[in-house]
Amino acid sequence: MYCPRCGAVNPDDAAVCVSCGTALAGPTEGAPAGTTRTSKAAIASLILGVLSVFTCLLTAIPAIICGIVGLVQVGRGKGRVKGTGLAVAGIVIPVALLSLVMMLLAILLPAFSRTRDIAQRVVCGTNLKGLGTAMMVYQMDYDALPTPQMWCDLLIQHADVGPTSFQCSGGPPARCHYALNVNAVGSRTALPPDLVLLFEAAPGWNTVGGPDDLTTAYHQGEGCNIAFVDGHVEFVRAQQLYRLRWTVDESPQGSPDGSGTAPVR
Repeated sequence: MYCPRCGAVNPDDAAVCVSCGTALAGPTEGAPAGTTRTSKAAIASLILGVLSVFTCLLTAIPAIICGIVGLVQVGRGKGRVKGTGLAVAGIVIPVALLSLVMMLLAILLPAFSRTRDIAQRVVCGTNLKGLGTAMMVYQMDYDALPTPQMWCDLLIQHADVGPTSFQCSGGPPARCHYALNVNAVGSRTALPPDLVLLFEAAPGWNTVGGPDDLTTAYHQGEGCNIAFVDGHVEFVRAQQLYRLRWTVDESPQGSPDGSGTAPVR
């Protein structure tokens, strides 16, 4: 005798189900002997599996659980409970969807990460562009570049520059991620337009330095943003940093070892 509630097989003379305790009516009062029924868990598994397509996999786990329960019921029913195909379909659909989602994530996540890096690079370049423009405004107003000891403070005070303009979004938390080229201040001659004015450097404030202080760490070592005297900003690849002009009276030079690249941090 099978249990009408859980599908468990019981002795013919049993009064209650040995599995769930449900009262058994007997063959003449319940289902006729030899009849079969479809597992409700298997049906629920198929329904939840199909719904997982439209619910962003919210019903995927319940579908798999119901499918397993349905298969167990079919196995214990000894031919009186059916629904194996429904249970299997209810398990396969969400598993296939989960596999597809994981595969898509593996493909798209690197692209998302790359997009984020490019966005950080653009924001950093925009900040340097604003600082370079502020430098020009200050120079026109005071006939000189800001003093190296206070160039950050002076731009904030006299050139309408906000504190966030000194920060690269790809760098660690700090007040400023940029430095002023030491060779660009104090010169009595006109500065060449291709001379480095501002560049990415280790975190600090009112930092002044040269090529040894330049860093590419904020952009995965691919390069860094450079603001030039003529006002334009360029993202220079690490392999091309040796071409930068750092002094007024000299042209860009290669690295001392002749490798064509300059060491950066």
